Amino acid sequence: MPCAPPADIEVIPRELLREPLDWFFAEHYRHRQLCRMIEEVAASPVFKADPISQIIDFIRYDLALHVIDEEEDLFPLLRRRALPEDEIENVLGRLSAEHRADVTQSQVVRDRLESALTSQRAPGLDPEAKSVLLAFARHELRHLALENAVVLPIARLRLTTADLTALSRRLAARRGLFLDAQP
Repeated sequence: MPCAPPADIEVIPRELLREPLDWFFAEHYRHRQLCRMIEEVAASPVFKADPISQIIDFIRYDLALHVIDEEEDLFPLLRRRALPEDEIENVLGRLSAEHRADVTQSQVVRDRLESALTSQRAPGLDPEAKSVLLAFARHELRHLALENAVVLPIARLRLTTADLTALSRRLAARRGLFLDAQP
């Protein structure tokens, strides 16, 4: 039975940057779309250059930016604002360690996919490549679940309006955008 073509990864509307925690939630949804696309590419015996290229580009640019967004902006804000009873430090420490591991794992995934592009051979036909892709997708899904279930709810409780405004500006600036003053 043939697989349906993978769906594209959605683009987040620029205006959502004004609501940075909603933006992170939407960004996490995009990462889930990436994982679904990785799973589809890993399962397919047919070479498809477009989704492979999309995955490579997403990992190279979007995933890299996302890790910076969290490590340089969101997590430090949470560390400053969280209360002891939030017990967030262990979660943030775990997520930061996973981010460091993601750098290595995402490079392995990119290498496998770039090799598939060069050979024009479906990664799903290579058991080792398939295993690498699926392990990465599973790991990312668990990581996103922890961020959505623990980090974002605590951020909603603890971050101030000033924190959220500063966070919005930093996220926008990192993407070369300027947010106009709100009406």
